[in-house]
Amino acid sequence: MEINLLSVAVASIAGIVIGAVWFGPKTFFPLWWKFLGKNPAEQPGTDNMAVIFGSTTVAAIIQAVVMAIVIGLAEQATGGMNTVTGLAIGALMGVGFAATSSVSHHLFGGFPIKAWVLEAGQDIVALAAMGAIIASV
Repeated sequence: MEINLLSVAVASIAGIVIGAVWFGPKTFFPLWWKFLGKNPAEQPGTDNMAVIFGSTTVAAIIQAVVMAIVIGLAEQATGGMNTVTGLAIGALMGVGFAATSSVSHHLFGGFPIKAWVLEAGQDIVALAAMGAIIASV
């Protein structure tokens, strides 16, 4: 099985862009920040935003590579793959792995479930888009 590096790159970028738009200042960030009990004047992140953005980029690349492997295996098993099946695989991975694994972290950490809903939604949408991109290339 070969991994198409172009599709991995495009899917990685798509995941980052979806996250940036999803948690942008004009979209869900203010609501998410409020759910976390943060003061609107507080700035997110740490002292080193390069670490945050670098880690986010590495995570998106890893997600896209794993997505490419899963879609490649599904393609071998079924004999074909298209944008819709890739989208479905990505959405299923978002619901079945990303969202479900993070819910217990939030609950045990004492974070509000409302914040988790926003975060899980972004994971599901981003992974669905990644799956669609990888399966269509």
